[in-house]
Amino acid sequence: MSEQDKEVDLESRDPNSLNGHVQVAFEDVLGEPDTTHSIDCVWKNSYSCFNCGKNCCYKFMSTLCGICIALYWGCEFAMITFQMVWCCTPSLKVHTIMLGICQRFFGSCIQCCLAPLCETMGLCFSNITITKK
Repeated sequence: MSEQDKEVDLESRDPNSLNGHVQVAFEDVLGEPDTTHSIDCVWKNSYSCFNCGKNCCYKFMSTLCGICIALYWGCEFAMITFQMVWCCTPSLKVHTIMLGICQRFFGSCIQCCLAPLCETMGLCFSNITITKK
């Protein structure tokens, strides 16, 4: 099923919890200590005004800008995907091939020059015995 054939989930709009850090409730922002309380009607109306203001402002801004911003981000991720598919992955493959040759070359040099030296040193030190007094 392609992405275009999928239905938009109008209930769960953040199934991957991308924006859990911006879920702000009245109680997360305002709180009166037990020793100091405003008049009940002020507190209740503040709660209503906070939620109404937050919801109305978000809906206004998302209505005004949401479609254009979604289009921008869609294009941005399309350009990133294009760059990965057509530029980065082929470049990485070229580097992997070229560095593979270098790895074999230096591996051969180390095996020819350094390995016999290390083997000889190992044989020399293997004959050393430590005795307790």
